Amino acid sequence: QVQLVESGGGLVQAGGSLRLSCAASGRTFSRYAMGWFRQVIGKEREFVAAISRSGDTTYYADSVKGRFTIFRDNAKNTAFLRMNSLKPEDTAVYYCAVSSMWDVSGKPDDYDYWGQGTQVTVSS
Repeated sequence: QVQLVESGGGLVQAGGSLRLSCAASGRTFSRYAMGWFRQVIGKEREFVAAISRSGDTTYYADSVKGRFTIFRDNAKNTAFLRMNSLKPEDTAVYYCAVSSMWDVSGKPDDYDYWGQGTQVTVSS
């Protein structure tokens, strides 16, 4: 089993930046691909970004491409999501998750373990 804890959320003005962290414990973090998702109350969970086990491959939703960067440090069992040029529509609870699949995926059902989420609020 893998335990995931997100941090780094908060309130920021439009155009600002935040960096989310996802700390993993339990099984070897490098054995999992990793993804970030977000959810607004009343809406389905939305894919944001994913990264392969080694970090060599990344995958982004069109809505965040060019503004968000996903990266990981397997030595520290931590993954990150750097978010620049934030917009009010980026407001959501952000979740990290890990997948035992070999390829990166944007489908929530492909992920095995989830964190508890961290709130990101972008004011206009």
